[in-house]
Amino acid sequence: MTTVVIVGYGMAGARLAAELHAQPGDRKVTVLGAEPHRAYNRIMLSTLLAGKLDEPDVELTEAAGHGVDVRTGVAVTAIDRAACEVLTDDGDRVGYDHLVLATGSRAMVPPLPGLDPAALPDRVAVFRTLDDCRRILAMVRGARRALVLGGGLLGLEAARGLAARGLDVTVVHPTGHLMERQLDPAAGAVLAGTLAGLGVRTRLAASATGLTADAHGVRLDLSDGSSLTADLLVLSCGVRPDTALAAAAGLTVERGVVVDDRLRTSDPRVSAIGDCAQHGATPSGLVAPAWAQARVVAQLLSGVDPHAAYRPRPAVTRLKAAGIDLAAMGDAAEGDRAGDEPVEELTFADPARGTYARLRIRDERLTGAILLGDNPAIGTVVQLFDRGAPVPSDRRALLLGRTLGGTPAAPATSPALMPDAATVCQCNDVSKGALVRCWRSGSRTVEAMSAATRAGTGCGGCRDALAGIVGWLAEVDPVADEPAGLAGTDPAGGGPPTLAGADLVNDDSPRTRHDRVEVA
Repeated sequence: MTTVVIVGYGMAGARLAAELHAQPGDRKVTVLGAEPHRAYNRIMLSTLLAGKLDEPDVELTEAAGHGVDVRTGVAVTAIDRAACEVLTDDGDRVGYDHLVLATGSRAMVPPLPGLDPAALPDRVAVFRTLDDCRRILAMVRGARRALVLGGGLLGLEAARGLAARGLDVTVVHPTGHLMERQLDPAAGAVLAGTLAGLGVRTRLAASATGLTADAHGVRLDLSDGSSLTADLLVLSCGVRPDTALAAAAGLTVERGVVVDDRLRTSDPRVSAIGDCAQHGATPSGLVAPAWAQARVVAQLLSGVDPHAAYRPRPAVTRLKAAGIDLAAMGDAAEGDRAGDEPVEELTFADPARGTYARLRIRDERLTGAILLGDNPAIGTVVQLFDRGAPVPSDRRALLLGRTLGGTPAAPATSPALMPDAATVCQCNDVSKGALVRCWRSGSRTVEAMSAATRAGTGCGGCRDALAGIVGWLAEVDPVADEPAGLAGTDPAGGGPPTLAGADLVNDDSPRTRHDRVEVA
C-alpha cells in the first residue's frame, strides 16, 4: 500500500485528497492541516465579511472518503527526508512514500513602527484566513469607521465587504492608482470613482509610516505627514508563499518551492502544489492552477496517467462585488517594450458611468484588455483572449459592447446557442456538455449539478450561468426524453433563460483560467 501525506488542508490540499480518493488503487492518504477547521473556500471570505454568507456556506464539500485520514489543528514542524517522515507539533512522526506540500501562503505584515507581526494590536487584523475573518467581524461590532491598508484585489474586496456592513471605509494605497498589477492609471481612477459611490474612499500615493493602536481604535500615520483614525484597520499588503518547511528540509526554494512540470520538487519523493509552489518564474497564487496541479499529482500518484504534466494557462482577473464588474487580462496594464511588434490600442472611458475599456491588439490577436463597468462584450473579449482568435473588424463592438447598429455584442444569451465544449466553470473546467450529461443522469437542481461537477464551487462567478443552464434544461428537457444533441437547438422556441453575468468560453481546449484572489 502506498502512503501519501499531504501537508496543508486548504483548497489545494483538500482537492488533492478528493482527487486521490476518486482514483483507483490501494493507498493511504493522510492530510495534516494546521488550521482547526475543515477546509473552506478562501475566495468567499470577502462575501462572508460582507454578511452575504454564513460560515457553513464557505466550507468545502469535498468528501474525504475511505482511506483518507484528515487531521485538523495539527501543524507539521519538520520534514525528515532521510527517514521519509514528517514531524508534528503534537510529537507524532508520520511516514510517507510520497509527500505533497500544500502549505499555501501567509499574509504579509508591513514593517511599521507600532506593529508586531507576532502580536497584532487589538483593533488590527490581516485578511487571509477564516480566523482573520472572525477577528474582523468581532471588531466590526459597534464600529463606524474602518481603514484598509492595501488597494490590491483582496484589499478592495475587504473594503467593499466592510462598506456593505455600513462602515465608512478608507483604502490607503502606496502607489498612484488601485490594482496597479492589473490596471492602468486611467482604469484605476475610474475604479476609485466607482468605489466612492459605494462608500469607499481612497488615499493614493500615500505610504503608511507608523501605527498607534489600542482597544478603542487606531491611528495610521502617512508619508505626506497626515494621519487617519478609525475604529479598526485591515492589512491587505499581499501574501508570501509559505516555504519555511521546504527550505528547512533543504528543498530548492526561490520565491516558492520550485517544481517541474510533474510538480516534483528537488526531491522526487516530494511534490508541491498551490500557493507555495513555484512553476516557472513565479508562484501563481490562484485557485484554478492549484486545482489543476492537484489533478496532475493525483493522476501521477495513482498511475492513471503516468505522463500527466502541468501546463499553466494565462489568467483573467475578475473582481465581481456588488456594484463592481471588472475583468483584466494580458498586457493591458503594461507599456510597450523595446523590440515589441506594433500594437493597436483602443480606449474608451466614461467615468460618470463608471465605465472603462482598453484593448491591446497585436497581429489581429487580443493581447490584453481591461473592462470595467457594464459592458455586454466582456464575455466576447474573454473568449477572444482565451482562444487567441482573430478580433473582428469592428473594434468598437468590443470596446463599447455594441455594434454600429446598437445591437449588444455579447456572447449567445441562450444555452441552446452554446456548443457543448463551451466552458461554464473556469475554476473547475466544467463544460456545458458536462452539465447537460449531468442533468440527464438525474441532477435536476443547481445544488445537485454543483455537487456532481464542482461547477460554482470556486470563485462563484459562474453561478448565474449554472442557474441559467438548469432553467433552460428544465424548460426544454423536463423528462429527459430529448436527443442528447441539445447544443445549437432550442426546442422551447423563443425566450429561453439567459445567462446573466456569465462568461462562457467557446473552446474545445481553453487556455485561460479565471480567478479573483490568492488561495490555497
